[in-house]
Amino acid sequence: MSVLVFAEISDGKFKKASYEAVSYGRQVADLIGSKVVALAMGQGADAGELGNYGAHTVKSISVGEAFTADAYAAAVNAIANEVSATVVIISNTYTGKSLAPRVAQLMNASLATNVVSLPDTSNGFSVKRGVFSGKAFAYVNLSRNSKVLAITPNSFEIKTFGETAAIENSSVSVGSSSINIDAVNKVTGKIPLTEAEVVISGGRGLKGPENWHLIEDLATALGAATACSKPVSDMDWRPHSEHVGQTGITIKPNLYIAVGISGAIQHLAGVSSSKVIVAINKDPEAPFFKAADYGIVGDAFEIMPQLIAAAKS
Repeated sequence: MSVLVFAEISDGKFKKASYEAVSYGRQVADLIGSKVVALAMGQGADAGELGNYGAHTVKSISVGEAFTADAYAAAVNAIANEVSATVVIISNTYTGKSLAPRVAQLMNASLATNVVSLPDTSNGFSVKRGVFSGKAFAYVNLSRNSKVLAITPNSFEIKTFGETAAIENSSVSVGSSSINIDAVNKVTGKIPLTEAEVVISGGRGLKGPENWHLIEDLATALGAATACSKPVSDMDWRPHSEHVGQTGITIKPNLYIAVGISGAIQHLAGVSSSKVIVAINKDPEAPFFKAADYGIVGDAFEIMPQLIAAAKS
C-alpha cells in the first residue's frame, strides 16, 4: 500500500506545484501509515530532489511526446497498480484537471478535486474542497478503496524533510494517443499564474495597452506575475492567457493587486481565494472594495508610479 504522487515536469524542471503535491503526499502517507512514491514523467528534472520534499521512492518515466491526457492517465494507472497505490495525488493545474478524472475512472476510484485540506481519517476518509468557484467549501467522504485527490495549488505549505529518495526507472511507457499534436506553444519567461505568490492585475481603468508598463514595472519590482480582467483580454490589450476570473484562470496567490478593475462578480470568482487583496480604483463605490483587504481610492496613474518607486527601493 502506498501514496502515489504525480510530479509534473515542465521545460526540464519540476513545477512548484509538484513540490507542494509531494509534500502533501508525505503528510497523507504519515496519516495512513504508508510510503510515498513520486512519479516523474518527463526529461531533464533531477528526480532525486523529490526526496527532500517527502518522497521515499521516485518512479521515473522518460517521455518524449507532448502531454496527452489519455496516454498519461494510462501510465499513471499502470504505476498505481505496480506500487499498490490506494491514494493518488495530483496538483489541480491545467494538466492535473484533465488527468485526475481519467486516472480515477481507470482505477475505479473516488475522486475529489479542488482539495484544500489534509484528509480526516477519524471516521472514514474525508476531505475539504472548494466549490462554487471558491465561494464555499464542501466536506466529502471518499468511500471507495482507491482515491484520487486533485489539490488546489498554493493551498499547502511546501515542507522539506532532508531525505533522499530511491530512484527507479520504470518499464511502463506512455502509449500513443489518438490525438495528434503537431506543436505546443508555451509562454516563456513569465511566472505561471497558477503558481505565482504575487499577482498584479489590470483592468479597463488603465485606458489602453500603452499604459500596461505600469503593471509590468510593479510586477518586475515585486517578482510577481501579471494578469488582467476579461474586458482587457477581449479587447486584445493582453493575451487570454492572462485573464483571471470565472471564465479565465482561477488563482490563489498570497497577494493580489487589482488596478483599475471594478470587481464584477465573475472576476471575483477567480481571485477571491487570494490571501490578501488590494484594490486600486478611483471610484469609491467600486464593488472590489467590498472584497478587498486593503483599498486605495485614487487615480492609478498617480498611485502606481509611487508604488513602483517604493517597491524598487
